[in-house]
Amino acid sequence: MPTGFRDWPWPLQAVLYVGLAFVLIALGFYLPVSPVANIRTQLEAAQSQLKPLETEVASLRVYKQRRAELQSDMDALQKQLATLQTIVPEEKQTDQFILMVQGAAVSSGVIVRRLTAKGTVSKPYYFEMPFEVEADGPYYSVLDFFSRLGRLSRIINVSDLKLTSSSSGSGAPKFRTAPGTSVTGTFTMTTFFTKSAEQPVAQTKTAAPARR
Repeated sequence: MPTGFRDWPWPLQAVLYVGLAFVLIALGFYLPVSPVANIRTQLEAAQSQLKPLETEVASLRVYKQRRAELQSDMDALQKQLATLQTIVPEEKQTDQFILMVQGAAVSSGVIVRRLTAKGTVSKPYYFEMPFEVEADGPYYSVLDFFSRLGRLSRIINVSDLKLTSSSSGSGAPKFRTAPGTSVTGTFTMTTFFTKSAEQPVAQTKTAAPARR
């Protein structure tokens, strides 16, 4: 004689409820019209878009790791540029250069009698700024003077050097020499500066209206 569902043993009812729950969950996952299926489709699409983004992020991590190295290289290049601009400045800086030479002469015990600027020579990437110099002093002081010129912050080339003994000249000397002065000489001293960007200034003249 058939019995109702409520008369079934409770273990059998529990098995039936669990099976029904699994069926409903499966229908929710696989039926196209169910909200769960829509969310699942959106999740799969998002995961498919995530993979190329992860690949791109992995490639960009290399640049992130090299950022500190590139920044360090840039700082080193900036320091080198500052050093080069000190050795070969952009502008003439004639006054500063003359003070540097005079300071080297005073420190060495040499007297610079004459320092005449000659014509500037244009080169493809820089300018030469020569000076004709006449100086005198003790022999070893003159050697020390040239040594100090080589240690200055700017590049200096010395050429056309002509040294003579101060006692070999005939007649009265042109200058009153200091005690111990043994040599006098002339030479050409050349320093350098780079070409600065020349920006022509366009001056527009406004014509005055004609009077009638």
